[in-house]
Amino acid sequence: MARRSELVSFVALLLVAPSAHAQDDDLVADDVVVHAPSEAEELAQSSDAVRVIDTEEARDRSADVAEVLARSEGLNVRRTGGLGAPVDLCIHGVCGSGVRMFLDGVPLELAGLGVGVQGVPVGLVERIEVYRGMVPVRFGTDALGGAINVVRAASYFDPHVGASLQIGSFGTYRLTHGAGYRDDATRLYAAVQAYYDRSRNDAWMDVEVEDARGRVAPARIQRFHSAYEAYGIALEGGFVGAPFADRLLLRAFVGEHDRDIQHDVLATTPVGDATTGEVSFGALLRYQHAITDDVELDAYVGYTRRAIDLHDASDAHYDWRGRVRPRRRTAPGELGNRAFDQTIWQDALPARLNLMWRPADEHRLLLDVTPELVARTGIDREQSSVGGRDPLNAERELFTLISGLEHQMTLFGGVLENQIFVKDYVFFASAEEILTDASYVLRRREAHEIGVGEGLRVAPLEWLFVRASYEHATRLPEPDEIFGDGVLIVANLGLAPERSHNATLEVAIDLDDTPIGALRASVAGLVRARENMIVLLGDHLSFSHQNVYRALAIGGEGSVAWVSPGEWVSLSANLTYLDDRNTSYEGTFASTRGDRIPYRPWLFANFGASFRARGLFARDELAIEWRARYVHEFTRAWESNGRPDTKDVVPSQLGHDVALTYSVLGPPRVSTSVEITNLSDERLYDYFRVQRPSRAAFLKLSIEY
Repeated sequence: MARRSELVSFVALLLVAPSAHAQDDDLVADDVVVHAPSEAEELAQSSDAVRVIDTEEARDRSADVAEVLARSEGLNVRRTGGLGAPVDLCIHGVCGSGVRMFLDGVPLELAGLGVGVQGVPVGLVERIEVYRGMVPVRFGTDALGGAINVVRAASYFDPHVGASLQIGSFGTYRLTHGAGYRDDATRLYAAVQAYYDRSRNDAWMDVEVEDARGRVAPARIQRFHSAYEAYGIALEGGFVGAPFADRLLLRAFVGEHDRDIQHDVLATTPVGDATTGEVSFGALLRYQHAITDDVELDAYVGYTRRAIDLHDASDAHYDWRGRVRPRRRTAPGELGNRAFDQTIWQDALPARLNLMWRPADEHRLLLDVTPELVARTGIDREQSSVGGRDPLNAERELFTLISGLEHQMTLFGGVLENQIFVKDYVFFASAEEILTDASYVLRRREAHEIGVGEGLRVAPLEWLFVRASYEHATRLPEPDEIFGDGVLIVANLGLAPERSHNATLEVAIDLDDTPIGALRASVAGLVRARENMIVLLGDHLSFSHQNVYRALAIGGEGSVAWVSPGEWVSLSANLTYLDDRNTSYEGTFASTRGDRIPYRPWLFANFGASFRARGLFARDELAIEWRARYVHEFTRAWESNGRPDTKDVVPSQLGHDVALTYSVLGPPRVSTSVEITNLSDERLYDYFRVQRPSRAAFLKLSIEY
């Protein structure tokens, strides 16, 4: 795209050349406007299989980053509750750890901004890059089918200060603050970010309760043990724009969250005392510099430590109204068949080296090396063992090394762009496994895989481009998948890496200036052929990650967006269809060959409309927005199991959100937003058919300078 901009500039100069001998006044009067594409626009039309989401409209809303992502085609966000509840992201049927998340190209866990992508304040974000299928080498990751990169605005590294306060239903409070300063003479930079979240999460939910005679009847009750609290701070300092470093920054952070557990995994049994929480801290040192005009270096090294707690030692037996029943439990523990009072400590030491070289204007070579070492230990204060050894204290270590080499070529002034790469995956895991006689045996697992990929983009016209991508990818098991998460996910030391052939073909048009406004549309088809697919399966007591030997996903998606002249009105819609089926011909799941993968929506759509008025009283803006999301019914178990008339399904659902926002554009920029989620108070469910929050209202105030 940069080459194309140079060509457009040259043509523009030729057009105005005849006036060179005219009078100076004529030259001043004749303006030539040349549009240079932004970094986001170049990326959106590159050979990367990426969708770029602009967050300008979302910055003032109460929605978090996860909610913004849920509005994109091909991407499904699965929540298990209100604020602080786990969030699972799926891109084209690849879920959980198969989707990696980054902040400015660095793994999100090194950012110190809260729990998962939903903890990133939207006000800090300029755009979100969603990589679907092929994942570029520069991220140094083993993402199987996608990655999400949250990009902060460039102004973050300029002097700035900002804060936001959100209050709303269910006792929800969210406070964020950020400030940064850079000295122009020395290029020294310092910044601070802090957040505090709290919610009772006592949303209404529909359950079945027993009356005085023991008869079961439907009832609408409030959650009574679902509170959440989190807080954290991150400090960053170093040099930005110095002669010896474009960016040399050290970031240190600490955070903590605590969450009440309201029910078991499938919401069949209420829980009134069990809690979980986590304390984390860490640091990140990153160096970025253009050594010469043709050589760039980007490297980091980091350290994180997590302490994950679970306390479940009550013998009380609660009903759905929060009352303790007279009958006590025969043994302590509400979540399983025993009590838990445990802490798991996880230490991680990740690093990455990216070296980029441009031997010519049309060519770019990129080398990436990304090692990571993870170690775990723990203590279970309730569990006894033969010989007095704590099972959680067993040795558990995981080492991965991901390397890649990529070549990118741009020809014909940017009309054609092609990238081809090879990745190398190395995996070592060791863990002590408890045998039936309470003895221990050290188990080791090693793996070495090679992956390849290619992306091609052809843009014959300024407003039209065609993009195709393919990758043979490998994803290595995560610590939580092999060792368990210390809460409800149990260990599976025999878990194997999963592999996938990912192919995507996309056609898109982007018409910015037409008599009827701006029009953008795209349509894409995809194939995901996976082997040893890692799937989270379980019952009401526990989960474990298991390998489904083969799975095939074939699907398509489409999107369309229109913005009126003057940007007064905008309309958007997108639709995703994904036929994701088990194709295993051997192993545990061979009997369900041909069934859809359970817990996966296969048809969903998003709709949006907004009205915007500017300059009502000053440099201000008033926006009214409506959003809707439809999810078609999907199975919660293998389709071939059970009778057709008693299938366990999550029903179809349609939810609506509305927002009213008034902003004074400043500086400083001051915004007030009122938002109502689940406007029609529908029964919305997560992927295990646990009911999501009922209708809620939120007020958000924010200021940026």
